[in-house]
Amino acid sequence: MPRNIKLLIIVILSTFSCKKEHKHESNITHEDSNVIKYVNPFIGTGGHGHTYPGATAPFGMVQVSPDNGISEWDWCSGYHYSDSLTIGFSHLHLSGTGIGDLNDIRLMPINKEVDLSTSFKTRDEIPFTSKYSHNKEKATPGYYSVFLEDFDINAELTSTVRTAFHRYEYNEGDTQSVVLDLGYAINWDKTLESQIHIEDKFTVSGYRNSTGWAKNQKVFFVIKFSKAINDYDLYSDTKKTENINSIKGIKSSAQLFFNKGNKNQLQVKVGVSSVSVENAKNNISTYKNKFEFDKIVENTSASWQNVLSKIKVDTKNDSLKTIFYTALYHAQVAPVTYSDQDGAFRKENDSIVFAKNFTAYSTLSLWDTFRAEHPLLIFLEPDKVSDIVNSMLAYYENNKILPVWTLYANETNTMTGYHSVSVIAEAYLKGIKGFDIEKAYEAMKTTMMQDERGLEHYKKYGYIPYNLLDESVTITLEYAYNDWCIAQVAKVLGKEKDYEYFLKRSKAFVHLFDAKTGFMRGKSEDGKKWHEPFDPKFSAHRVHADYTEGNAWQHSWFVPHDVKRLIQLFGNETTFVTKLEQLFTEDSEITGDNISADITGLIGQYAHGNEPSHHIAYMFNKANAPWKTQYWVSQILKTQYNTTPNGLSGNEDCGQMSAWYIFSSIGIYPMNPASGEYQIGSPVFEKATLKLSDDLSFNIEAENVSDKNIYIQSATLNGKEFNRSYITHQEITEGGTLHFVMGASPNKNWGVQK
Repeated sequence: MPRNIKLLIIVILSTFSCKKEHKHESNITHEDSNVIKYVNPFIGTGGHGHTYPGATAPFGMVQVSPDNGISEWDWCSGYHYSDSLTIGFSHLHLSGTGIGDLNDIRLMPINKEVDLSTSFKTRDEIPFTSKYSHNKEKATPGYYSVFLEDFDINAELTSTVRTAFHRYEYNEGDTQSVVLDLGYAINWDKTLESQIHIEDKFTVSGYRNSTGWAKNQKVFFVIKFSKAINDYDLYSDTKKTENINSIKGIKSSAQLFFNKGNKNQLQVKVGVSSVSVENAKNNISTYKNKFEFDKIVENTSASWQNVLSKIKVDTKNDSLKTIFYTALYHAQVAPVTYSDQDGAFRKENDSIVFAKNFTAYSTLSLWDTFRAEHPLLIFLEPDKVSDIVNSMLAYYENNKILPVWTLYANETNTMTGYHSVSVIAEAYLKGIKGFDIEKAYEAMKTTMMQDERGLEHYKKYGYIPYNLLDESVTITLEYAYNDWCIAQVAKVLGKEKDYEYFLKRSKAFVHLFDAKTGFMRGKSEDGKKWHEPFDPKFSAHRVHADYTEGNAWQHSWFVPHDVKRLIQLFGNETTFVTKLEQLFTEDSEITGDNISADITGLIGQYAHGNEPSHHIAYMFNKANAPWKTQYWVSQILKTQYNTTPNGLSGNEDCGQMSAWYIFSSIGIYPMNPASGEYQIGSPVFEKATLKLSDDLSFNIEAENVSDKNIYIQSATLNGKEFNRSYITHQEITEGGTLHFVMGASPNKNWGVQK
């Protein structure tokens, strides 16, 4: 099988965990500069991680990856590590979501003629499935390969930002064939119309329109082959057609047969577009007549090496490096590029517009990613942050409201709150340029002043009564935070009346706090009666619930913008800390007949597998008990992440689970992203270097750190004593060194406000 040396090196380096121990040095060694070798794309493909192992470039438009063909929750990405059958390789995938869609434009190399005239309702009915073994499956950033046992074919995948590349190696003398399937849908997705057009002996194009989580999804494609198509069979809605080169129907499929010349290898490149076949062709124009698979692997590997090198960590423990750099990888596969090479992209209403001076992005899982993923991108990819803001403003132009959760430019309206507000506010307040702040402010204010998604009740009562809308507690708390974000921008822009108005509304959480139980609870519209009966461990998934994907234990702490007032509601710091620690020490029983499957990664009632819990461990800092933050953050880091396919304790959610690890493992976390403060936790690396620019870095050092030495004894910032439990964005971006001395016992004087 042809391989060049560089590709061989990349493939060999794909392992589940790096076993070689490096000699410890205070700085990253030259050997360690090749950080891509630590990434294991199979982490998160098991359990409830919902990640995919296939090939994509950083923030790439295409994600070419294997599909198992199963429509179940743990197959939301199309793939689950427990499986051993594949139905082919499609070109659009979701990373770690809780709902499944995409898996469009599927190719499967096979070595025999098959009958595609039957309707495949389940995987078992598909005539071109193949077994595979994980022993003959490899993945590194930008590269994937698997041996298809039933067809004796080795398949390899790689990609650039907008183009996917396949390389198939057939057995000597075998039929060389590929199935193109546009009909079989997985999970929420359903094909509405599709077309396949054989343009010439080397080119196939068409489109697939579908509905699902994204209600109006149109994917146009072009496929170029390195060998001539000898013959083909086309099927429209299971009916085989004769003597034509183009078909259209609901479900279209084709089997293509190729010349056996040029040894036993077939190379394929695929471009996609939301706009047109011509745009899909334009997206692969750079590689129109080139089939340089190994060179693409090399280039994409270099791209990943570049983006993964923006944070360097030093530790004796290679497993920690594997978890860290895999997390850094997962944090940069989404959001995904959506605009074509010429800037064109399709909106939900089918209008075609052009991104001028920015790249449009989609797959914005904002309920998850506003917490740590977007704050991380401000350090890693500030230009992309402004592009993401401009993408949200492009959505606002048509809808006069900011997006909630956009998928292929469709509003899914999934989850609660309007956290595009948080992302925009944080970007502006942290100095991100490249978007019109007045237009952005108008979008933020208009969004939070309209009457959709419970805002009419929120404005009328100051909170959302439980009898008027499900998940009323969570929605109220999240709107209060969104209001606080707008207030901060209004203040900077000199809009004093708006500042006072939204700041007052941001106190909405006060209405829902029940001092008797110590929980945020559903309240009736008369403002007097609580929702009864009440069980803080009770969960009801999205129906007749006061909380979103959780219970009172997990959702009562979402006041990241005013922890001081929350402490006052409890009475004092001691009462607050006692209740907060009880969250982690309470038994892990969840009650109810419709418990949310998202409640995973339990430590007591704390659920790290779902995002509402992610800021909570850092709240001890605000109550003058930072050593408790250090302890519980350390416990989460140790128990909720590992180097196996089950290495994530819940859905990856487009980078959020990984971003939590990245921040927390180096010792800081954006508990309130728009505040400009990062709470200090418990670093696990002896040194972490955040590259801010070519000539400016910020270092976090942890002297004596170990599994036991998790507590901060003392600290200095640029050589001067540092004795507080947070650091500001400005302090980090000025560069320098934050140095901790770690120990096995808590120093209850460090970081405490007298």
